[in-house]
Amino acid sequence: MAQWTSAVGAAQLARLLTSQQDRPAGPGTRRPPAYRALADGIRLLVLEGRVPVAARLPAERELALALSVSRTTVAAAYEALRGEGFLESRRGAGSWTAVPAGNPLPARGLEPLPPEALGSIIDLGCAALPAPEPWLTRAVQGALEELPPYAHTHGDYPAGLPAMRAMIADRYTARGIPTMPEQIMVTTGAMGAIDAICQMFGGRGERIAVESPSYANILQLMREAGARLVPVAMAEGLSGWEMDRWRQVLRDAAPRLAYVVADFHNPTGALADEDQRRRLVDAARSAGTVLVADETMSELWLDPELEMPRPVCAFDPAGSTVITVGSASKAFWAGMRIGWVRAAPDVIRSLVSARAYADMGTPVLEQLAVNWLFGTGGWEQAVEARRGQARENRDALVAAVRRELPGWEFEVPRGGLTLWVRTGGLSGSRLAEAGERVGVRVPSGPRFGVDGAFEGYVRLPFTVGGAVAEEAASRLAAAARLVESGVTGGGESVRPFVA
Repeated sequence: MAQWTSAVGAAQLARLLTSQQDRPAGPGTRRPPAYRALADGIRLLVLEGRVPVAARLPAERELALALSVSRTTVAAAYEALRGEGFLESRRGAGSWTAVPAGNPLPARGLEPLPPEALGSIIDLGCAALPAPEPWLTRAVQGALEELPPYAHTHGDYPAGLPAMRAMIADRYTARGIPTMPEQIMVTTGAMGAIDAICQMFGGRGERIAVESPSYANILQLMREAGARLVPVAMAEGLSGWEMDRWRQVLRDAAPRLAYVVADFHNPTGALADEDQRRRLVDAARSAGTVLVADETMSELWLDPELEMPRPVCAFDPAGSTVITVGSASKAFWAGMRIGWVRAAPDVIRSLVSARAYADMGTPVLEQLAVNWLFGTGGWEQAVEARRGQARENRDALVAAVRRELPGWEFEVPRGGLTLWVRTGGLSGSRLAEAGERVGVRVPSGPRFGVDGAFEGYVRLPFTVGGAVAEEAASRLAAAARLVESGVTGGGESVRPFVA
């Protein structure tokens, strides 16, 4: 019986391998044999989760043709991987990826480190800040005071607590977007909201247009749902969307859904202006595409003088094109798993109906806590403190990276939680691997792209400041030196395989 659960085609694997670009080898740098470079490339893809564990690899002859190398090279690479525990084979069943005994399974998204690991490694993988106090404690205490009447009910509110839906609707109305409670569904975080939307609109095989790069966990959620991702390149720097590309993709590919982060885009930090928002909504309406606007970063402007553009849904007064997703997780605390959807009432009814077969509803106590924050002014106070912390962290991290890694390039965003960094020609995947060994965890650029794009980037979040930011940059510089020297922990070259 075959032990593999998915398959990677020869052309796809070749694209992933050839994306692992690095600087040319310097004088005296030892280049590995071709089979060793190929084995290292496949191993790195498995460790990063970009090739799943238990994925069937192409036959030796197929991969050799795709890479324009000899079959002997591929056979030797597969044999090396088998010897290291990263490949298993069975006659008649082929070869499939594995991890050596005792190694943790690689994550395909961006999961935070377990608390017990935080003392030994600086975690730059998760773009989330610690809880804001005393507001978290006050919110929970306020929720407990309001809980008794709800405790006498069944506790299932698939659309969300009526008071919570009304509060969120009022907040949109205050922003100049008239909204009724019937247009709101409370969800378990923004991920829960987007998962519900994808299940409703983006079934298996449906096209979904996404920014390129985009938020890694959302991309993986859509892949797992069986969607066909259609990447749309972002404009250079922090200038937001390239509207000619968006119009072409929406016209030619006719995707059922499009997912965008207009407010301090994750990972680039770009902020789309009002003209871009208007034109994108018009293009989506003309193509019959449902536009999902992720607002989870919208309150995290860090430059006080910045004037925020109107929400994307402001340019869809009929409510037929835009579905808005919001969350307390980024602006307040990731442990507060409260999100929401704003859409036309008929869309909300359909989402609520489908929810009966998913998670039933969002925890009542957490809804009460966020509702308490909204109703008492605690939310505004907490988010203002959050902006100050993120601003200090951003400035500290920017200064440290510029000092330790002067060849790395980036533009400083005016809000959000992330810095998108071009790594001076180094492989982001190799940097991530080397970083784990020197005590800093950083996600590589390809996690935010489709099919190996953005190998020359890493994402750095504004989650640490002061001396920790300086130490993080120092460790990143050490990781960069390891990659440049071409040496891994096993004493072998980390030079990428390039066909």
